[in-house]
Parts: sequence; structure tokens; C-alpha cells
Amino acid sequence: MTDTKQLKHYLIKFQSIIALVVMCIVLSFLSDRFLTGENAWNVMRQISVNVVISVGMTLVILTGGIDLSVGSILAISGAVTAGMLKFGAEIQDMNLFVGFTLVGSLVGGTLAGTFLGWFNGFTITRFKVPPFVATLAMLTIARGLTMLWTGGFPITGLGPDMAFIGTGWFLGIPMPVWISAVVVLMAVMVTNKTKLGRHIYAIGGNETAAQLAGLKIKKVKMIVYSIAGALSAVGGIIVTSRLDSAQPNAGMGFELDSIAAVVIGGTSLSGGKGTIMGTVQGALIIGILNNGLVLLNVSPFWQQVIKGFVILLAVVIEKFNSKEE
Repeated sequence: MTDTKQLKHYLIKFQSIIALVVMCIVLSFLSDRFLTGENAWNVMRQISVNVVISVGMTLVILTGGIDLSVGSILAISGAVTAGMLKFGAEIQDMNLFVGFTLVGSLVGGTLAGTFLGWFNGFTITRFKVPPFVATLAMLTIARGLTMLWTGGFPITGLGPDMAFIGTGWFLGIPMPVWISAVVVLMAVMVTNKTKLGRHIYAIGGNETAAQLAGLKIKKVKMIVYSIAGALSAVGGIIVTSRLDSAQPNAGMGFELDSIAAVVIGGTSLSGGKGTIMGTVQGALIIGILNNGLVLLNVSPFWQQVIKGFVILLAVVIEKFNSKEE
């Protein structure tokens, strides 16, 4: 390998890290509030939800799929958690009321998200519905279920124990950061050390070859979409805890930030190529970009325009790099 080709190889391999470092240097010159400990933790807290959701999105995209429903599943899962914790369940015919502890409510909300994710996978594998269409339908379904569950009004006053999940600190680190770190660690182990991880990459790389090799493609896809749903639920719990309320419109637009983090992190939209740590870097880039634009008092409307161009640039670079390999 010549020196030029070797340099190009390293630039492609570490492009996310390079972009992250350059962005931090530029913002540190433009704003004296950027390189402060308080702002650093603020960025980490802000990106924690996107990191959790994007891990699930990465697994989905690695199989060659897409999930547009993560924001809506986040909303319904957070609403289910809050509703179970605040109101319990009443069975009028039996004159029975069932209350839920915090743990029970968290389990209930996570199961709700997991089921909706599983339903996405079932629709895609059983009825051969394209992932874009199936998850777009779930986006509307889950949002409608959230409105039905909440009646269109936020569920508030969830108590200090619930609030600790989204706003508390443990060993000097915010709880959302701990949660996202655990999710990332588990996902890295799954993708790098397990049979499921190898099958995910194989299906995304060449589904026909994977099928001929005897891989259980339908089963793997259903597992992956279920995981994406479960992680959306975890994100919903963090958001609900942080706000001390379950908002009916929670999670709107989160699917775009999630896909952006995955693409900027180097995962191919065609599947089979990408890493969890790359996605974390992508989420950091999105988070620091958002934070920097706010610190610089850039209009929210221009923030959307800039973010859109960054996503487009990332896709173009990914396509260019694929041709170079």
C-alpha cells in the first residue's frame, strides 16, 4: 500500500473522530462557554437518549433495514410507564385496582416498546412489507396510541424516584450517561462477540448468501427490531423521567437524529457495514453541533437547515468511500 493510499485509508477510517476534533476546536474559539465542564456534562446528558435509540437503529440498518417509528415508540413507552406508575390499572367488572411499583412500571413500558418493535419485525418478515413502509405505519400507529393513552394531556408528578433516572447523578456522572454507556457496552459485545452479531452483518452484507448459508433471517430481523423497540422504550423512560412528565408529542423528530448519528458514524445505509462506536461518535457530532449552534445563538430554523446539510454530506461521503474501497 502506497503512502497516499494508506493516508486515504486512515482518513476514511477515522473521519468521524477527525470531524469531531475539528468541530470542538472551532467551537472553542467561537464560544468561551463551550470548553467548560458544565457544558460537557450538558452535552453528554443531551445525547444520551439519542445514543440509546441510535444503537437500536444501527442494528436495524446493519441488516439493511430502517426504523422510522423509534420516536413514536419512545412516546408510547414513556406514556405507558408514567400511566402505570401514576394511575395503576383498574378492572371495573371485578372491582379490582392494581398498583405498580417503579420497577413494575419500567418493565411495563419497556415491554410495550419491545412488543411494538417485534410487530415491526413481524410485519416486515411475515408479509414482506418494506421496512420503510412498515415502520412509517408504526410511526402513525404508536403516535395515535400515545394520544389515546394520555387523552392528549401530559401525565405529570411521577415522584423523585422516577426523576432520579433522568436527572440524578451516581459517582459524579449523570444517570442518563450511565444508562447509555451500559447500552453501548452490551451492543458492542453483541455485535463483536456473539453469533447474533455475526448474523446481523452477514444478512446486511448479502441476504441471499446468508439465506443459502442457512441463517435464520426472519428470526434475526425480528430480534433486531424488537431490540430497537426496547431501546426506544429506554429512551422514552429517560425523557419522561427528565421532564417529570409523559408528553403526548414526545420523541417527534428523534428518528431523524438517530438516522443522522448512524450515517455520520459510518454505517452504510445498504447494510452490512458499520460499528456501534461509530454511531456513538455520530451522536456526539450531532449533539456538539446542536450545542454549538445554541451557544452561538443561531436561529432554530437555520439549525435544521445546517443539520440537514450535515446529514446529506455524510451520506455523500459514505457513498464516495464505498466506491473507493
